Amino acid sequence: MEFYVGEAVRAGGPVVELGVGTGRIAIPTAAAGIRVIGVDSSAGMLEVCTEQARRAGLAELLDLRHGDLRDPPVEERVGLVTCPFRAYLHLDSDEARLHALRAAYGLLVPGGALVFDVFAPGADDIADTHARWLEREPGIYERADWDTSARTLTLSVRGPDGETTMTLHWVEPSRWQALLAEAGFDVEAVYGWFDRRPFTGGEDAVFVARRP
Repeated sequence: MEFYVGEAVRAGGPVVELGVGTGRIAIPTAAAGIRVIGVDSSAGMLEVCTEQARRAGLAELLDLRHGDLRDPPVEERVGLVTCPFRAYLHLDSDEARLHALRAAYGLLVPGGALVFDVFAPGADDIADTHARWLEREPGIYERADWDTSARTLTLSVRGPDGETTMTLHWVEPSRWQALLAEAGFDVEAVYGWFDRRPFTGGEDAVFVARRP
């Protein structure tokens, strides 16, 4: 995703990516010449990322580590930490969110930034997708089961290789701002999308928060 690659190029390496997954952002970032320390709790995804990086000739620029984004196995201090693809929505409480934000804060040098994206669904999105299998890509189907009382999304994905289910937990952007402040960050920007349009409400929010 160009937004995150651009942030990494501006910051310079190394950068830490929490929830690196299969390398959809880390590999393009490495291709731009930036060293990436990638953390993920899924050993299987890290294996895929390792192979993708090897095929791209970028293995030397990716340092992949198995671990939790609430306690990342990173001793280095960097100028940029990212948590893309709404990975913080896997955290199920304010306590867990604050723990993760403080962990990210601890990885940053003074002046360094944490960049991440989250969402809080609108009523229209819930009405349009609730309990329905929708084809998102050829042969790939998603089903969203929303619980607005618990603020959870149970997301099921079905494809040729089988089916997987995950539960995501959302809070409003104002709550993320409060948690960032509690963790010690200064919120530099909140965007409504990756084109840097200002956040004026809506489902998506992209945060840039800086360690003083």
